[in-house]
Amino acid sequence: MIRDVCTDILLGLAVLVVLGASLGVLLMRDAYQKLHFVTPAALVAPALVALAVLVQAGLVENSGETCLALVVMVIAGPFLSHATMRAIRVRGQGDWRPPQKERKP
Repeated sequence: MIRDVCTDILLGLAVLVVLGASLGVLLMRDAYQKLHFVTPAALVAPALVALAVLVQAGLVENSGETCLALVVMVIAGPFLSHATMRAIRVRGQGDWRPPQKERKP
């Protein structure tokens, strides 16, 4: 019974994180600001779900696979955010580098 309550709380928190991130994406003006609100939904919510799986199932094969998937998401998340930010800049300005006058020699 305690496991079920803890699992429900963790999953509820994950849902709240995703809803808050979705609201942030909806309310922000440009893509740069919106991208900051994707991170909690991409990293914090899956961590809460992985914790819920660990609490509910214990240390079994499925929870190990869940933790492995979480590690991949945590490692890949910043790279995907950086690539997305660079693509937004290239689309808006034609180049990802700063203009010539701002570059250091």
